[in-house]
Amino acid sequence: MTEENKYKNPDLPLEERVDDLLSKMTLEEKMSQMIYDAAAVERLDIKKYNWWNECLHGVARAGTATVFPQAIGMAASFSEELLHDVADTIADEARAKYNEAQKHNDRGIYKGLTFWTPNINIFRDPRWGRGQETYGEDPYLTGRLGVAFIEGLQGDHPKYLKAAACAKHFAVHSGPESERHHFDAVVNKKDLRETYLPAFRDAVKEADVEAVMGAYNRVNGEPACASEELMENILRGEWEFDGHYVSDCGAIEDIYVRHKVQDSPEAAAAMAVNKGCDLNCGRVYESMKIAVEEGLLDEETIDKSVKRLMKTRFKLGMFDAEAEVPFNKIPYQVNDSKENRELARETARQSIVMLKNKDSILPLAKNELDSIAVIGPNADSQPVLIGNYSGKASKYVTLVDGIHNAVNDNTRVYYAEGCDLRTTEPSYWGNQPDAGFAEAVTAAEKSDVVVICLGISPELEGEEGAVANSDGGGDKIDLKLPGMQEELLAAVAETGKPIIAVITNGSPVELNSVTEKAEAVLEAWYPGQEGGNAVADILFGDYNPSAKLPVTFVKSMDQLPDFRDYSMQNRTYRFMEEDPLYPFGFGLSYTDFEYSGLELSQTEFNSDFSGETKVKVKIKNTGDTAGKEVAQLYLRDLEASVPVAKYELRGVKALDLAAGEEKEVEFNLTPRDFALIDNDGQAVLETGKFKIFVGGSQPDQYSQILNDQKVLSAEIKVKGEDLKLEY
Repeated sequence: MTEENKYKNPDLPLEERVDDLLSKMTLEEKMSQMIYDAAAVERLDIKKYNWWNECLHGVARAGTATVFPQAIGMAASFSEELLHDVADTIADEARAKYNEAQKHNDRGIYKGLTFWTPNINIFRDPRWGRGQETYGEDPYLTGRLGVAFIEGLQGDHPKYLKAAACAKHFAVHSGPESERHHFDAVVNKKDLRETYLPAFRDAVKEADVEAVMGAYNRVNGEPACASEELMENILRGEWEFDGHYVSDCGAIEDIYVRHKVQDSPEAAAAMAVNKGCDLNCGRVYESMKIAVEEGLLDEETIDKSVKRLMKTRFKLGMFDAEAEVPFNKIPYQVNDSKENRELARETARQSIVMLKNKDSILPLAKNELDSIAVIGPNADSQPVLIGNYSGKASKYVTLVDGIHNAVNDNTRVYYAEGCDLRTTEPSYWGNQPDAGFAEAVTAAEKSDVVVICLGISPELEGEEGAVANSDGGGDKIDLKLPGMQEELLAAVAETGKPIIAVITNGSPVELNSVTEKAEAVLEAWYPGQEGGNAVADILFGDYNPSAKLPVTFVKSMDQLPDFRDYSMQNRTYRFMEEDPLYPFGFGLSYTDFEYSGLELSQTEFNSDFSGETKVKVKIKNTGDTAGKEVAQLYLRDLEASVPVAKYELRGVKALDLAAGEEKEVEFNLTPRDFALIDNDGQAVLETGKFKIFVGGSQPDQYSQILNDQKVLSAEIKVKGEDLKLEY
């Protein structure tokens, strides 16, 4: 190392090292680093690097890795601790795979350390095919889980990142998939800051996320990857984000081809870079040279982008000796390890929501069962374990596999597919879509109990272009169970045998007939490689279900506004006017919990108060089975000057309780938690009365009836004068 190569000195400050490297690069070399498959600059020892990698619920698209439950399933755990542990484990596997790839000089796509994860968009409409990638419909929960995942992925080393996370898709992005390349998401200032931005704010200001990805669509007329309001005013201005910004793949081309905001690739590239989009997933930035020649873009602006990109690579240890970076020592053997597979199983257990359990039919006494029928198109399906953006597990346990693994040798397991997920018409050769019904009914007739596995699969919902024969471009055009599943359920129900329905899906589907005909209903999502074992653990009582719905299950499409309407009116639990079928925050257990002794550290405070209001409550397991309870705190503004949500989640605590055990939990609320967003998008702490609710569900009467559990409440007052707060 020489004085001329200060950027190679790991003891120098990061800023100094990056500045030194940039000072040695030509304009062409700088521009070559702003495309996702960045070129090598051999003379400066800059290696070729592909920025594109994915790890939504496990290292994806790069061979074997542990496949955890899909993101929406992990969200159902309501557990920050669990998502942190999962992300930390994913980062270990990512480093292990990266270390070996480097040794073999494999620098291709999906082999790097910059992961375009997590997706923290709000799941505002159940038709959206990518809702499965999110943490649900609530801004608070999405923010908490997003922060936990980012911190787990990036690690806590004072100098190096274990991996680099990316919060996407910024912002106001949740369908329609078929229109995303030209769609303008029109949203008012209140909804923007009340619903669509909070999770991104938390990712930037609390988790210090390394990257942000812009969406395809426009937001109020501006392309999301070239938006003055989103990128300059809010992200880098208000929130002081100093990481790098990456376009969604093809989004820069959309600026001039589909949005038609510019009329050439060079103009689109200049517009995006000038607004702070540092990295192009695509090839439009190859036109930057023309943009510079035409005076649309200058080298100083390019320098800002390249500096941000290089800072990330320095933080990942890419310019330091192997021995300097502790994560380089992570061995390949941690990937797909026994311990990680067990974590996948535990995560799946914590993600499965019990929606119905009539007469406590579950758990099943497996030692008393002579026979069990496992029926349905998803019973032996590997795709329904996986979800989208996944790796490849070395072993998958389907639902029927898990049941086989769980029962004893004396229990007969009858399996019948019954029907597939799609077919409703006879085939060319004359095969009828209900040809498997007779076998399914026979299996049910010969069994003590039926487990029917219904739902949808990633083959029917997902990203635009990833779903074959999709009229919705990846979105669902309706919420009904597809194919002949309703008819199959009806035929099996005619046998009179008790039915347990296991639903696999990444988004809400209509479950009216399932709820009517089945004695018990489990929502399993896309549960990952160990999904079958996890479902069996719950069916047979080896695990007590604790998960809660992170998204509302409506009764039908009639309860939904127009898909293209980004107003939050009548959307999600916060603003819905009618009772749904199954509400956000709902989920049953094999035991009962009782809340008592709700206490507030203060019943009033001045608007200029800078401390916390402590909320304490006692929770007792009054049943005879150990269980985990997810306590939820909701806040309602009783005297708001503008329309606000019915109530909003402001705290979550998960705790394990033995039978008969009682514990006290504490929530801490800051004055910012009580603030509303006014019609101008300003956070304001208004004086007046508020109501705090704590329980195992939402505080509405319908949720309490479903949950068979009372929610406690107390009032608190804010005095003084209305006060504007930092967003």
